[in-house]
Amino acid sequence: MSDKIRVAVIGGGRLGSAHARVYKELPRANLIGVCDIEHSRALSIAGSLQTQPFFNHRELLNKVQAVSIATPTVTHHRIARDFLLAGVNVLVEKPFTAILKEADELLKIAGKNRLLVQVGHIERFNSAFSAIKHICRQPKFIEVHRLSGFPGRSLDIGVVLDLMIHDIDIVLGLVNSPVKRIEAVGINVLTAYEDIANARISFKNGCVCNLTASRISDESVRKIRIFLKNTYVSLDYKNEEADIYRKDGNKISKEAIWIKKEEPLKKELSSFLDCLIHKNKPLVSGIEGRHALEVALSIQNLIWKRK
Repeated sequence: MSDKIRVAVIGGGRLGSAHARVYKELPRANLIGVCDIEHSRALSIAGSLQTQPFFNHRELLNKVQAVSIATPTVTHHRIARDFLLAGVNVLVEKPFTAILKEADELLKIAGKNRLLVQVGHIERFNSAFSAIKHICRQPKFIEVHRLSGFPGRSLDIGVVLDLMIHDIDIVLGLVNSPVKRIEAVGINVLTAYEDIANARISFKNGCVCNLTASRISDESVRKIRIFLKNTYVSLDYKNEEADIYRKDGNKISKEAIWIKKEEPLKKELSSFLDCLIHKNKPLVSGIEGRHALEVALSIQNLIWKRK
């Protein structure tokens, strides 16, 4: 594979346009084009980045080595399948697919064709999380809050697949133990899907995690607290800040963790390109993406069974 990897972005919304911008900035990427079924959007983004607009993703099947897919969730499987069958590596924004059967098919095709599948769980690349993950071995309890205002996007899915799935992926990676039990509750307010949700996940190793997500809050919060033996870590994803609290005799000491702040999306896409060049497994491969999806769908099903 040459130093410059031919890439394209499918989907010209908020996330897709950000992917295109970052690829244009990365020295190892050659942005071939941006595709969106809305012609004006494709033309606008492509024009601003001096690349080519496309209006049907199939026009790019034989032009690129890799793509980012940032389209509505219900289209992920169809578009990713077309590219994988054409021998193109894919980065699919979260959630990986709408249902597990679709994820399984994509993983099967990728494995057969020896292609890379990465899922866009961007918080894995947050500088604050990168700085603390080595500390957080064998957590006992994890508490997560992810709140935002009404987004006006991703309305084809509920808050569990839209926001909470970020934290599900983080928690599964930190705990590294099979799920024992899930409890969940949620309500819809402005959409047909749940807009507020809370889940409690118990793991076989004894760790318990409490997750809250809302997309109708009047404040923006993305925080996680990880409790270990005699220590806990408080992390703010939004501000890329973290503190560690330790038991010190009869007192608790607090220490701010030094963090080298970098744009998470740039780190994520750089990692994607690195994996292509060096043939490494992604930090969040399709397997991890599928695992997060499985837990998220279980939470969603529990919520709607209560209705």
